[in-house]
Amino acid sequence: MVHSRGRDDHGGKRRRRVLGTRTAWRVTGDGEFFCPRCGGDRCYQELTGRRRFAVLGIPVLPRGAADPVVACAACRGHFPPSAVTVPTTMRLAGMLRDAVHAVALAVLAAGGAEDRGARRTAVEVIREAGYPDCTEERLLTLLAVVSAEGPRGADTELGQALDPLAPLLAVPGRESLLLRGARIALADGPYLAAESTVLAGIGRRLDLAPADTARLLTAARTPS
Repeated sequence: MVHSRGRDDHGGKRRRRVLGTRTAWRVTGDGEFFCPRCGGDRCYQELTGRRRFAVLGIPVLPRGAADPVVACAACRGHFPPSAVTVPTTMRLAGMLRDAVHAVALAVLAAGGAEDRGARRTAVEVIREAGYPDCTEERLLTLLAVVSAEGPRGADTELGQALDPLAPLLAVPGRESLLLRGARIALADGPYLAAESTVLAGIGRRLDLAPADTARLLTAARTPS
């Protein structure tokens, strides 16, 4: 970039831009996203732009389209469009609640649904995750719906809840989900074979190594 030098009315030096490029942005959409610069949920605008060669700040010649960006309404930062694919804090919290709910249903469907202790533990786990209105009656109703869909019913629910969530969680978060399932399975005694199979499947969907899944499930049944 070329600059010219001169003096202002007070005798100081000033710098004026002579040549450069200016971009005219146009808003094509908006919404809410997790701003990587602010570190929280913010409003954004989707922008597309046209670049022009400028002389003394005046656009004179077109220079083609600018890459589309996402502009944060708070910090004014520009980010690639992929930034909006990162879940907001609220969306991530909702995904976690749904994941815990799916894990609880899958473990109960594998065995223990007839045991009141297991049902109560499942209700506690779901309430702790953010569903304070969960009751045994509601849980059994949902369990009946899942069971009516056959063996793949609970697995489908798990896939929908865990597959998009696993890449977003650190290892401790993924391990915590598995341990919540183990807590429900152990509420009525040692793991049943079907429960162990479901918990191993949960570990796989959470991208945990089989050895780590086995270690966590063993630790969960060991009195502290």
